Amino acid sequence: MPAYVSRPSTIFGDHKITTGEIADDIRTHHADHPRLRAILRVVGNCGVVTRHFTRPVDSPTVAGTAGIEERAAVAFDDALAMAERAATAALDAAGLTGGDIDAIVTAHCTGFAVPNLDIRLMDRLGLRPTARHIALTTLACAGGVQALIRAADLVTAQPGSKVLVVAAETISSVYNHNDTSIESMIYKALFGDAAAATVVTSTPLGPGIAIDDSLEYVLPNSLDRYRGRIAQDGFHFDSTKEALTAADDVLPAVLDWLGPYSADFAVVHPGSPRIISDTAAALDLDAHDVRHSTDTLADEGNLGGVSVLRVLERTHGEPPAHDAQGIAVAYGPGFATAALRCRWHA
Repeated sequence: MPAYVSRPSTIFGDHKITTGEIADDIRTHHADHPRLRAILRVVGNCGVVTRHFTRPVDSPTVAGTAGIEERAAVAFDDALAMAERAATAALDAAGLTGGDIDAIVTAHCTGFAVPNLDIRLMDRLGLRPTARHIALTTLACAGGVQALIRAADLVTAQPGSKVLVVAAETISSVYNHNDTSIESMIYKALFGDAAAATVVTSTPLGPGIAIDDSLEYVLPNSLDRYRGRIAQDGFHFDSTKEALTAADDVLPAVLDWLGPYSADFAVVHPGSPRIISDTAAALDLDAHDVRHSTDTLADEGNLGGVSVLRVLERTHGEPPAHDAQGIAVAYGPGFATAALRCRWHA
């Protein structure tokens, strides 16, 4: 039995910041960096033109010197505020209230809070005390797809139920000038802040994807490729040079799972230009087929677990034909991959 995903609703951080402003901030804080010219070159070529932060780039919790306690509190509070707005918009679009929701699945990893988004949103949105809840708190960029997988599992187990999926990330929290590697400088320009929400059901509430199958795959011995780190000066996101080929290393497993399946459209995590193009090539798709991923990266950056929901929202603007076959795929630290085999329901 397929699980149907309604049109997602996305909320962005209040401050729109250009890549030029990021480059200027790097020049200001790292004028003596021996590789400054190379850094500015790769920042300019990262595929992102604008992104949104919840706070100005010169605020204490972004380019400033706030410590871990302040950064963690601001990151979670801002993510929760965006999550509530996105969830409210998704419920309104589906013609539902919080009381109609049987379960909530959240994805969030930027900022530490116990209880997490799931419990806090239950109160804010008016969910029933008996609603089931799952908080995915360390999945990062794969979180959106894995939240959809968990939601599909829930509606398959209990047909007729309605599951609210919410992803929220304040990735500006890892913007830290104490990190001076080229990879860290790229992440300053790559990431954006946003939240998105959708409703997953066993009967369609409107047009969107119908999930037929899913894949979760963890690349063996890949823990060091991407990883988070907490220190007194805040959150950090580290990677190794092997991270550049991580998506290519897991795509054979994705293709093996798909078998002879041929996708008409794709919802690819906009992690970087290379991730989009390599995934498209492996799936025998062209640049037009993954344009919503490329446009999301250019206009809003890599939104972590929110990204795939945002790309899916853009897909509604130019929907595939009814029953067109599709695939959604995202990659995250681990190195982990989550994918959906789906159809477009019009």
